[in-house]
Amino acid sequence: MRHSLLVRLLALALGVAALSVCTVALLVTGDQGREELAGDASLLETDREIRSALHGYATEHSSWAGVDSLVDELARRTGRRIALTTPHGKPIVDSARTPNNNATALPKAPAARIDATTPPDDQALTLPPNIVAGKPAEGVLTVYGWRLTDGERRQWQAFADQAADCLRRTGAGARPAVAWYGRPITDAAGPTTSSGDPCVSSGPPGQTEAVRRLTARVAEESSGCPADPNSLLWTECLRDARLEVLRGHVAGPADLYLGESDRFDPLSPADRLRTAGTVAAVLIVAAAATVLVARRLVRPIRMLTAAAGRMAAGDRAARVPLRGNDEITQLAVAFNTMADAIDGADRHRQAMLDDVAHELRTPLANVRGYLDAAQDGVVPVDSALIRSLIEESELLERLVADLRDLALAEAGELRIHPEEQDVADLAAAAVAAHRAGAEACGVDLRFTVAEPVVMHVDPTRLRQALGNLVSNAVRHTPSGATVDVAVRGSADAVVITVADTGIGIAAEHLPHIFDRLYRADPSRGRTTGGAGLGLAITKYLVQAHHGRVEVTSTPGVGSTFTIRLPRTDAVPE
Repeated sequence: MRHSLLVRLLALALGVAALSVCTVALLVTGDQGREELAGDASLLETDREIRSALHGYATEHSSWAGVDSLVDELARRTGRRIALTTPHGKPIVDSARTPNNNATALPKAPAARIDATTPPDDQALTLPPNIVAGKPAEGVLTVYGWRLTDGERRQWQAFADQAADCLRRTGAGARPAVAWYGRPITDAAGPTTSSGDPCVSSGPPGQTEAVRRLTARVAEESSGCPADPNSLLWTECLRDARLEVLRGHVAGPADLYLGESDRFDPLSPADRLRTAGTVAAVLIVAAAATVLVARRLVRPIRMLTAAAGRMAAGDRAARVPLRGNDEITQLAVAFNTMADAIDGADRHRQAMLDDVAHELRTPLANVRGYLDAAQDGVVPVDSALIRSLIEESELLERLVADLRDLALAEAGELRIHPEEQDVADLAAAAVAAHRAGAEACGVDLRFTVAEPVVMHVDPTRLRQALGNLVSNAVRHTPSGATVDVAVRGSADAVVITVADTGIGIAAEHLPHIFDRLYRADPSRGRTTGGAGLGLAITKYLVQAHHGRVEVTSTPGVGSTFTIRLPRTDAVPE
C-alpha cells in the first residue's frame, strides 16, 4: 500500500500543505510582531497620556466609580480601546462595551497596572511628605497639589501663570503651565530669571488641606518607627506607613488594557485549537483535491497495467483507450504502438512458421514420394531419380543454411572474414553461377564492369549476397526480359546494381522488402515465391561490410537493387 502512487501523491500533497500553512502562520506572526514594534513608538506618547490620566483619577478618588466618562473621553481623543479590570480580572470599565455589555476579548496581557500608591515609571514623586521623628515636615509635597479645593486650585493656577509670564518677560522661554494629573504645576523649585533671581518671589503654594490631613495620619502611623531617620529600618517603616494610610484614600489597583485583541498567534496556547482547525481544513481540502487528481492520473496507469497483463497472458488484441494529449496519453500511444508491433511480429512469425514448414515439407514430401515409389517398384532407381533426390536435398540444405544465417545475423553473431578481392570478379562469379538458370527461364542475364575494383571484403559472404539478388531478379523476371548486373567504383565507395525489367514491386511493399520472411507475392509457388529469407540475409551481409542495400521499383517496369560498400583498408570483423 505504501508503494501506491496514490498514497505517495497524497502524502506529498499533505506534507506540502502542512508546511505551507505553518510557514504562512510563522510569517504572519512575524509580520504582526514587526508591525506592533513599529507602532509602539508612535503609540508610546498616547499610552503615557492615558496612564497618567488614569493614575491621576485613582489618586484623586477613593474608588473607580465614575471613571467611565474619563475613559470614554480618552478613548475618543486617542482612538484607542481602554479597559480596566481588577487584578483578578473582574471588569471595571471598557470603552468598547456595548449596550448589552458585550465586547471582544481583551489582549492577553495588560499594558500597565494603575496603582495610586506607586508613581508612574516616568514620574519622580515622593508620596506622602517626609516625616521626621514621627512629626510632619514640609518636604517635597509642598509642590504637590493633592485633592485641591477650588480655592487651592486657583492659587496654583495663579502661581503657574505668574511663572510663565515671568519667563516670557525675561526671554528665558515661555512655557505655559501644564497640568499633571489635572493640577497645574511648574518646576519644583520655581522658575528663575536668566540672572538667577527667582521670577516669583513668593514660593509655590504650600500643602493642601488634604495633604496636611494625610501627613498627620502618616505621622501617627510612623510613630513607632526607629528614631534614627538615616537607618534602613526607619525608611522601610515609613514607606509601609505611607502606603497603609494612602490606600484608604485612593482607588484600588487596576490593570489597564489598551488596543484590541485582534492579533492571532497560531502558536499560542489560546490559538492552538484555531490553528489546528485551520490546518485540518487545509489538509482535508488538499487531500480531496489530491485524491481527485491522483485518481484521474492513476486510472489510465491502471488501464495500462491491465492491458499489459492481458497482453502477457496472450491477448494480442489488448489496447488502451486514448483520451487527452498529456504524458499519460503519450504513454498509452506508445503502448498501443508496441502492441501493434508485437501483434504484427506474431503474425509475421506465424506466417514464417507456415512458410518454413511449407518450404521444408515440399522437398521432404518429394523425397519421400520418390523413395516410396522406388520401394514399390513404380519408379526405377536410375540416374534421373538420383538427380531429383540430390536437387531436393540441396534445396533443403540451402533452406536450413539460410535459416541459420538469418538467426546468426539477428543475434549479432554473423561474422565476416575480409580480404583484398576484386569485387568485379566476385560479381562475375555470381552471374556465371546463375546464368544457366536464367537461360532456362528465358531471361537475358548481363554483366557490365568498366575496370577492376579491388577492396577488402569477405568473398564468400559478398558472393552470397549478390547471388541472392541475382536469383531473386531472375525469379521475378518474365521470359524475354533482361537482368543487368553492373559494378562501378569511385574514390570512396563501390556500387553494385542488379536491375531487371520484371514485374516490379508495389510501393506499399518497398519498406518491408528486406524484412525476414516477407514476400510481396503471397504465392507459395516454388517457381515464383521463395521463403522470404534471401533479401533479409542480403541486408545483414551488406551491413556487416558497413554498407547498405537499397531498392527502387516501378510496377510493370522493373526493379533495381543497389549495394553501396565504403572503401576502407579493412573491414572490421
